[in-house]
This record gives sequence, C-alpha cells and structure tokens, in this order.
Amino acid sequence: MTEIICPHCKKVFTVDESGYAAILQQVRNKEFDSEIHARLEAYEQEKEAELRRLKAESELTSQKILSEKESEISKLKSQLENARNESTIAIGEAVKEKDAQITELKAKVAGFDTVRQLAVTQALEKKNQELADASAKITELKGEIKASDARHELELKSREDLYKEQTRLHQEEVERLKEFKLSLSTKAIGESLEVYCHNEFDKIRATAFPGCYFEKDNDAASGSKGDFIFRDFIVDGKTELISILFEMKNEMDDTEHKHRNEDFFKKLDKDRTEKKCEYAVLVTMLEADNELYNAGIVDVSHRYPKMYVIRPQFFIPVISFLRNAALKSAQYRQELELVKAQNIDITNFEDNLNAFKTDFDRNYGLAKKKFTDAIDQIDEAIKRLTKVKEALLGSENNLRIANEKAEKLTVKKLTRNNPTMQKMFEDASSSASDGS
Repeated sequence: MTEIICPHCKKVFTVDESGYAAILQQVRNKEFDSEIHARLEAYEQEKEAELRRLKAESELTSQKILSEKESEISKLKSQLENARNESTIAIGEAVKEKDAQITELKAKVAGFDTVRQLAVTQALEKKNQELADASAKITELKGEIKASDARHELELKSREDLYKEQTRLHQEEVERLKEFKLSLSTKAIGESLEVYCHNEFDKIRATAFPGCYFEKDNDAASGSKGDFIFRDFIVDGKTELISILFEMKNEMDDTEHKHRNEDFFKKLDKDRTEKKCEYAVLVTMLEADNELYNAGIVDVSHRYPKMYVIRPQFFIPVISFLRNAALKSAQYRQELELVKAQNIDITNFEDNLNAFKTDFDRNYGLAKKKFTDAIDQIDEAIKRLTKVKEALLGSENNLRIANEKAEKLTVKKLTRNNPTMQKMFEDASSSASDGS
C-alpha cells in the first residue's frame, strides 16, 4: 500500500499499487503535456523568428540578385545599343567607301578605255598616213624608175648612134693604122697600141674622168701582169665603183704565126682575178678580118665572167659604157636600199604598233584584274561586316533571352536545387497558412 498526502487538505490516504500507478501516470501525462506544449510554443516562436529572418535574408538576397541582374541587363542593353550604332556606322562607311571605290574604278576603267581608243585611233591614223606616204613614195619611185629607164633607153640609142659614128671614124683610123703598122716592128706595134690608148684617155681624163685611176700595171709579183688598170670611186673616194683590167694585143699583118683573140682569154681572166678587178677588156688588133670583133664591143662573158673584146676605137666608149652602167647600178641599189629601208620602217612601225597593242592589252588586263580584286575585297569586307552584324544580332537575341529569363526569375527557381531553403520556405508557407 502507498500513502499519499493531499496537497490541499493535508489528509493522508492510502492507495494500492495499481491506484498509485494510475495516479502517477496521470500526473506524469499532465506534466509531460504541459512541458511539451511549452516546448512546442517555444519551438513555434523560434521557428517563426527563424522564418522571418530567412525570409528577410531571402528577400535581401533576391533584391541584390535582381539589382545585379537589372544592372547587368542595363549594361548589356547599353552595349547592344552601342554595338548597333557602331555596326550601322561601320556598314554605312563601308558601303560609302565601296561606292566611292566603285565609282573611282569605273572612272579609271572608262579613262583607260578612252585612252586606249584614242591611242589606237592615233596609231592607226599615223600608220595609215605613213602607209599612204610610203605608197606615194613607191609610186613616185616607180615613176622615176620608168622615167630613168626611158632616159636610159634614149641615152643608149644616142650612144648607139654615137658609137656608129665613132665606128665609122675609127674604121678610118684603122685604115690609117694599118698603113702605119707596115713601117713598125712587132714590139713597136704593140707599144704603139698602148700609147694610143693612153693618149686617148689622157685627152678626156680631166673632163670625163676626174679622180679616176688609170695607169700601167707594173706589178708582176704574181708572175704575170696586164697592161692598164682603170679604177673609179664613189664620191667618198674610198668605195670602189668600177675597176677594169686592160690587155693590148697587136701584130704585123705579115706575121707568119697568127694569134687568135681567144688565145689570151684564160690569162686575161687569171690576171683580172689576181688584180682584183671587176671587168677584163682585151683591146685587140688581131683577127682583123673577123666580122664578130669588127662589129664593135663583143661580150664574151659566156666563156669568162665580165670579159669584153674591143677594137682600139672602142677603148673610150667601153670605159664610158661600163662606168655609166656601174653608176646606174649604184643608183638603183641606193634606191632599192631606200625602198627596203622604208619597207623595214613600215614593218618596224607595224611591229611597234602590235607591241604597243600587246602591252596595252596586258596593262589593261592587269588593271581590270586589280579592279576585280578590289571589288572582291570590298565584297569580302561586306561579308565580314555582315557576319559582324549577324553576330551582334545574335548577341542581341541572347540578351533578349537573358532579359526574359531575368524577368521570369522567382524565389522558387532560385531555391530549386537547395533542399534546405525549399524546406524553410515550405515551413514558412505552412506557418503562414496556419496563422491565417
């Protein structure tokens, strides 16, 4: 049994074990509940204080984050606006620069075309004028050559008449010489022919052949020699115009062994070559009855080159004939060289014109290539600026998306991956619901 004293009346009463246990249980449950209630109230108060503190901290954190985001968004918007302005200005300047370059290059190309057309036109006009002058000159030369041929024919005809007259006179001289030879020895006859020819030449040397060389050939170094050598020169006195080796042959009419003219052709040709003379002339009194040699100047170049056989009376005419032919030949050669030089000048002009066209086309091609390269570089610059513009537009899009994300930012999203904060906000929400 257990005695229990009442706290109010101080009366002692006894209870058994089961009753005592029940009373003790009752007392314990009440005190426990009271203590629990007190602790719960204290916990609730601490919880509410903690929630208020966390809410205040969360709000401060959110405000700070939002402020930073807004500041960043403002900064990005400012940068985007500046980038837009810079991009617009850069694109405008690039487009203006490109337009200016295109205009300048078009002007240069137009100038090149104008210069090229003008140069080609001038060159063609000059060429046509020179060709016309050359054609006129050729026509003039042809007329002069025809006139010269006509004069030459008249001169030949007059000389032929003169030769006929001289032939008649010389025939008379031959008759006189024949009579004169009867009284001379063989050597005297030969020497008399040399003296005759030398005297004939000296008579007209000063008037017809000034500056000409005509002397006896005394050089026998090669083993043989001719009788006379005649040389004439062009105006400069150095360039040889014509050279003639003369051989004189005569004999008595009653000589037992008669020589023929052709017996001396080989030796005469050999002497001409050794003496470096252009022509060889045999002045002969041999074969007095031969009509071929009595007819005048006989050309035997079919047997030996540039060889003639004459009678003494044709000594001066053959010199004049060969000298005039050499002068005409020299004149024709000069005219031919002049025409050739003019043709060469025309050919050189055409070559120079073609070279100019080739060089101009090459330079025009290079200029055109540089123009194309410049256009390509401008296009590349526009492409690069377009890429910069696209990048800036992409940046603007990203900023817009960031702004949208910032505007959609909430406390719940900030605490999505934070279990502690989620628990605290849930408890705070629950407390707020209970309080209401």
